[in-house]
Amino acid sequence: MTVEHKIKVGLMCCLLTAFSIANADGPPLIDRDVSYLEDAKPKALPYNPYANQPVYVINGQTYTLIPSTHGYSTTGIASWYGQQFAQRATASGEPYDMFAMTAASKVLPIPTFIHVTNLENGRSIVVKVNDRGPFHSERILDLSYAAAKRLGMLKKGTAKVRITALETPYNAQLKSFYLQVGTFKNKDNAKHLAETLKTILVAPVVVNPVPGNLYSVRVGPFVNMNKAQSLYEQLAQAGLNPGILVAT
Repeated sequence: MTVEHKIKVGLMCCLLTAFSIANADGPPLIDRDVSYLEDAKPKALPYNPYANQPVYVINGQTYTLIPSTHGYSTTGIASWYGQQFAQRATASGEPYDMFAMTAASKVLPIPTFIHVTNLENGRSIVVKVNDRGPFHSERILDLSYAAAKRLGMLKKGTAKVRITALETPYNAQLKSFYLQVGTFKNKDNAKHLAETLKTILVAPVVVNPVPGNLYSVRVGPFVNMNKAQSLYEQLAQAGLNPGILVAT
């Protein structure tokens, strides 16, 4: 093997190693001080219907969102996720930022602001839930790299935490919920679905124009998420498309 060939092989190995490291989950390649990062600030944010399906399935496991975050508090094991998911789209549509104060939850609505306390060392932070996960039966929360570092749980990888949902102006503004079960370019097709649903549901069904010269078929309104979620499950069990949950 010539010297030139050895150099090329060495460079290729370095590139492959760098690629492997960059695509493996863990801390960033270049670490940063996160002590200066401020907690997430609870504030009114737009509702995200696509990230808030009342019931969803991942890897054959069914998950159900909680109807309300009012008074929500629980304890359990938290983990964190890092480099492997950098800049990938979260459930909210935002790119995952390892250095943002965010978290992933299987059951909390998106967005929800939560106070998280590491019960093993007493440290506390506030983060915004903008993603789904961790899909692990023994864990209740996945924290961003920065959030986990601020809680002092990077080395161990997990920690027992207490989660408390914070009230926001947005939560108080929600008045009613709908199930949007279809969107059509042709108004007659929307009306046909609406008439079909009216024959099998004991709930209002309406056709509304929506941006893009489209027509949506909505079931509701419901005064709380519990009722909307119950109907969602009924439609799914009947083999019908339950659509997405919409809040107004």
